[in-house]
Amino acid sequence: MSEDVVSRALLAHRSAPTTESALCVRSKDTVADGVVTLGLSYSDGRRLPDWAPGAHIDVVLPNGLTRQYSLCGNRWDPYTYRIGVLRERAGRGGSLFVHDALSVGDAVGMGGPRNNFPLVPAPKYLFIAGGIGITALMPMIAQAELTGIEWQLLYGGRTRASMAFLDELEAYGDKVVIVPQDEYGLLDLPSWLNPAASTETKVYVCGPAPLLDAVEKYCAGWPVGKFRMERFVPKEQLAPVRTEPFDVELARSGVTVTVTPERSVLDVVQQAGVNVLSSCREGTCGTCETTVLSGRPDHRDSILDDDERTVGNCMFICVSRSCSDRLVLNL
Repeated sequence: MSEDVVSRALLAHRSAPTTESALCVRSKDTVADGVVTLGLSYSDGRRLPDWAPGAHIDVVLPNGLTRQYSLCGNRWDPYTYRIGVLRERAGRGGSLFVHDALSVGDAVGMGGPRNNFPLVPAPKYLFIAGGIGITALMPMIAQAELTGIEWQLLYGGRTRASMAFLDELEAYGDKVVIVPQDEYGLLDLPSWLNPAASTETKVYVCGPAPLLDAVEKYCAGWPVGKFRMERFVPKEQLAPVRTEPFDVELARSGVTVTVTPERSVLDVVQQAGVNVLSSCREGTCGTCETTVLSGRPDHRDSILDDDERTVGNCMFICVSRSCSDRLVLNL
């Protein structure tokens, strides 16, 4: 598909970031059962934006779908991004398009990179990956190894054949523990998390919701910042705090709008003519992050930790709402 066709699709894709540019698919490789990696670069060979471990990009596919994928390649390569894509038969169509229709030489749109899952300094790291969650952790492992910081990886998957990057991880020796479920059962989280709890180890987790929920439950009560996780799908939320309408004042625009229960803040703000970048519309990508100047948000995203929610100085307006009668946003 030509870049002109993709460009027209991007212009028609209302929620796509304005930072989008057309990238060329340079490579497409099968790295495990149901997992392919794409190598992406600018068609004219110029440098790509810099990024750090934990970053992701928005990929706008030629069929108009936008999906977020972790960057899992070499962050020191300024000309190539690598992403990994799991074939999800029960998904919304993005991964099936990548696997079945996208080819080397095709053009895709790109937004970002953005990072909601940064690797912060620590004397030791424990990385826990489940399935395709390994993509977010691969650059973190490389960074820890490069800087000489002690680390271990616990990596689970359905079968050994379904687990991506095993060949690359072999180079790290016994720092990596591979646990295919059909051979060893589920990950023994207590055996790994108990030692981490009493040390300065920081724990980074990425994978399917059951794994994240189990780790989150086990680590309840740990100090803020001791463990971080990234969700690929939104966390199940309770009912909103309030079911009645609330007002949102857009401080920079001089506009006040009313948000009713059946509409999102993002939709109402955009209808008022205020452009806000957005992508996932489910509180996982971080594109629509907005500064809160006054009022108390009802956080319904899957990004912020408890401490950040308590501070309440930002919100993701695609899903979050208000606890107060009025919010004032820096828009």
